Amino acid sequence: MATRARVNIPGGLAGFLWLLVVLVPVYYVVITSLRSQQGFFSANPLAPPADPTVDSYLLVLDNDFLRYLGNSVLVTGATVAITVTVSLLAAYYVVRGEGRWAGLTYKVFLLGLAIPLQAVIIPVYYLITKARLYDTLLAIILPSAAFAIPLTVVILANFLRDVPSELFESMRMDGAGHWRTVVSLVLPLVKPAVITVAVYDALTVWNGFLFPLILTQSPDQRVLPLALWSYQGQFTVNIPAVLAAVVLSTLPVLALYILGRRQLVSGLTAGFGR
Repeated sequence: MATRARVNIPGGLAGFLWLLVVLVPVYYVVITSLRSQQGFFSANPLAPPADPTVDSYLLVLDNDFLRYLGNSVLVTGATVAITVTVSLLAAYYVVRGEGRWAGLTYKVFLLGLAIPLQAVIIPVYYLITKARLYDTLLAIILPSAAFAIPLTVVILANFLRDVPSELFESMRMDGAGHWRTVVSLVLPLVKPAVITVAVYDALTVWNGFLFPLILTQSPDQRVLPLALWSYQGQFTVNIPAVLAAVVLSTLPVLALYILGRRQLVSGLTAGFGR
């Protein structure tokens, strides 16, 4: 006989309260960005604006926001491309490599997970200045990729271990080399995992603040997190303009999630069915 599931009222109430905790700040940011500077101080903070305006968005766009957006897109895209490419090849070597070097390589990547970014920021700054890369976007891209690779390798290696060895043997018997195997077999099979780590790495780099703050100086090399920080001092009491910049900076991330949400969910839940 089919058993009737009990309604979990406490769980439902807890989930609803958590939804409010998440949505109320987002709602506040959006409606405040649509207020005028005068309306922000005179109206109820949670009430919809009586006369919504996009003047704050126009003000932000007139203050080099598109340049900062382009810098963030370039840094994020280049970092993710380097990270995913290097990590996929490294994970393939770790899983399919023979001898003790493959295991040693995996241990080195595991060691990389234990090194906090803040602990090595001074050596990184020294290396960047000696390489004459200071105050360039490459000074952000290379360290960001270096710190993203260890976790990405570990995740992709765990997915590759679930690929049957017979498939690799079939590719080898057909005369395929390592490059052909990676492109024709590994990449299609671990595509959900690749998209998952790509989205995760993109979010990490997009929101990164320490590397841009330490390794760049001029406004031309400024990325969005650093730009939002400078807007707080530039606009001072113009809170709607600051929140308008926050909304604009989240739109590319939201678009990335919408485009890759299916593959992202597939990658996150891939191990639950085994």
